[in-house]
Amino acid sequence: MIQYKDALKKILGEAKPLASERVSLAKALNRVLAIDVCIDIDMPPFNKSAMDGYACRKIDLGNELRVVETIFAGKEPEFVIGENQCAKIMTGAVVPEGADCVFMIEDSEQIDDKHIRCTNLNTKTNISLKGEDAKEGDVLLSKNTMLEARHMPVLAMAGQNVVEVYQKPKVSIIASGTELVEPDEYPKPYQIRNSNSTQLLAQLHQLGIDGIYNGIIKDEGALLEEQISAALLENDVLILTGGVSVGEYDLIPDILQKLGCETIISKTAIQPGKPMVFASQGNRYCFGLSGNPVSSFIQFELYVRPFLYALMNYQYKPMELNLPINADFKRRKDERLLFAPALINERSEVVPLEFHGSAHINGLSSAQVLFELPIGMKEVKKGDLVHVRFL
Repeated sequence: MIQYKDALKKILGEAKPLASERVSLAKALNRVLAIDVCIDIDMPPFNKSAMDGYACRKIDLGNELRVVETIFAGKEPEFVIGENQCAKIMTGAVVPEGADCVFMIEDSEQIDDKHIRCTNLNTKTNISLKGEDAKEGDVLLSKNTMLEARHMPVLAMAGQNVVEVYQKPKVSIIASGTELVEPDEYPKPYQIRNSNSTQLLAQLHQLGIDGIYNGIIKDEGALLEEQISAALLENDVLILTGGVSVGEYDLIPDILQKLGCETIISKTAIQPGKPMVFASQGNRYCFGLSGNPVSSFIQFELYVRPFLYALMNYQYKPMELNLPINADFKRRKDERLLFAPALINERSEVVPLEFHGSAHINGLSSAQVLFELPIGMKEVKKGDLVHVRFL
């Protein structure tokens, strides 16, 4: 068995980033920038009023001021502000030449229809200066940034209606197992519903990848070989579930070898999720995940997710913390790195959830984190720090 971090290093070492492509701004969410994004104008592009009020010379505060015009956002000022003059101005509007401060409407005293006075002589300037956020040519977003919702207005501000990003990998899923039926079927006493494929498709969607589901394939060598060969030709990554352990009908490792794939990983020292295959065939890759749903979920999060991101030229770093556990916790064996489901309570403590092992999919459904017990450690005491990985 290869340990988790060594396995991940080997897997990521095989990733060859895909080429870039140009997509519309509307389709850039969850994509990875292939170039630095620079802005082509100053931001703000002009001295901008930070509030509704009156623009004047600071030296004239306290004097009776004549209102020469009203400036709203999108209107070009008509006058230069001179001695004892002001312009009524709206938030976001251009501050007229000559003015060096804006005082709030609430700090104004109306004298007559054309004259006002500022009642707060200690008013702030309340002007957003041209270029104070960014200068023309500044890099706003760096290459290899994963584009999230908070980045979208930055791209729009920079005029990036078309964005250059790395391609998304084409990913296909095959579930192997003669005992499997689809979720809409009522299983016979010797059958189970295929939950892994639904789970893996959802995990792909979280990455912005629309996975292709190729259905359930029975544990028959020739049929599996044909389907796996075709899927490898048509996709960048093939994800298989089931058939990767050491049983008589666990045929996947031998089939991959027969198809000319190089096996990089055959099993890993994690619990759950020991049986797992990672193989490559040139620029095509295959993950053979466990048939147990909790194992396949964890294997995807630990290995498949960072690998798919690496193909998009993005270094994935999940949120990880050391937090105290709120109860004693024991396990029977300690030869593998344990990942167990848990909640975080209001005191930022780790609360282990009831967990029966790799087939207990309900044990994950309310989990917020996975906490770890290292190899060689069978128990932790209440209050001990444990390493947690947020889901």
